Amino acid sequence: MAARGRASIVSSRCDRCHGDVEILYGDPEAIGEPFVMRIRELPGTVVPPHSHPVDEHITVVQGTWYFGLGEEFNPQALAELKAGTYAFAPKGSWMFGYSPDGAIVQVHGVGPFQINWHGGLKTLDDPNAKSTFRFGRGEQVVSGRGTGRIVEGYASGKLIQYEIEGSKGERFMAHEHELRYP
Repeated sequence: MAARGRASIVSSRCDRCHGDVEILYGDPEAIGEPFVMRIRELPGTVVPPHSHPVDEHITVVQGTWYFGLGEEFNPQALAELKAGTYAFAPKGSWMFGYSPDGAIVQVHGVGPFQINWHGGLKTLDDPNAKSTFRFGRGEQVVSGRGTGRIVEGYASGKLIQYEIEGSKGERFMAHEHELRYP
């Protein structure tokens, strides 16, 4: 957690989110406290429909982020947000996103910041993961972005995607239907 009134950055890994999350200011979980965080979305990431109990202020810091509102992921509803663009989502709004080439998105608001996934959220660590995911952690796969090994899997509603580490250490996301064994 970043200290108030003092410049600091605390890096952390968000265990149930895509990409890396940095808390720049405040504590997103603290009630009534302001926070600022940056989310590094991996290339190919689809953020499934979700909502927050607080207003969300979004600024694209780097790359291009596609953002849409609604309870179902709808590629036609995505609006292109280039670096420097601001978007606002009122509390309780259902929203989703897409990052074809990776992006850094800054989010600020007043806590508590929580994510309510419309279709729930499962990962490869869930006890019944084998009933949801076709591929497992550590398996080698081939995708349109290249060959790599599965690092994590995320399923929400109809969306099933995997975080993959490529042969040169780069990370990206791919949908289950885009993957095959080498």
